[in-house]
Amino acid sequence: MKATPVELIPVESSMLSAIGYDAEAKELVAVFRSGGTWRYRGVPQETYEGLLVASSKGSYMHAHVLNVFEDYRVSR
Repeated sequence: MKATPVELIPVESSMLSAIGYDAEAKELVAVFRSGGTWRYRGVPQETYEGLLVASSKGSYMHAHVLNVFEDYRVSR
C-alpha cells in the first residue's frame, strides 16, 4: 500500500521538523529531526490539531501519539 503524499507543515520543535495529516486515511505524518519520516494510523483529526497548537510538540507526541497508534516508517 502506497502512502498518499500530504502537505507538511514546518514546526518549532527539538523533536520534529514538520508534521502533516492525511484526513482520508486518518494518518498523522511526522518528520523527526533525528532522521526519518513516520506515519501513525488511526489518528483522529482532533489529535493532529492538538499537536499543531501544542506548546511542546515532543511532549504532546509522547503523551498522545507514540506507543498509542500503530506506526510505520516511510523514509530513512
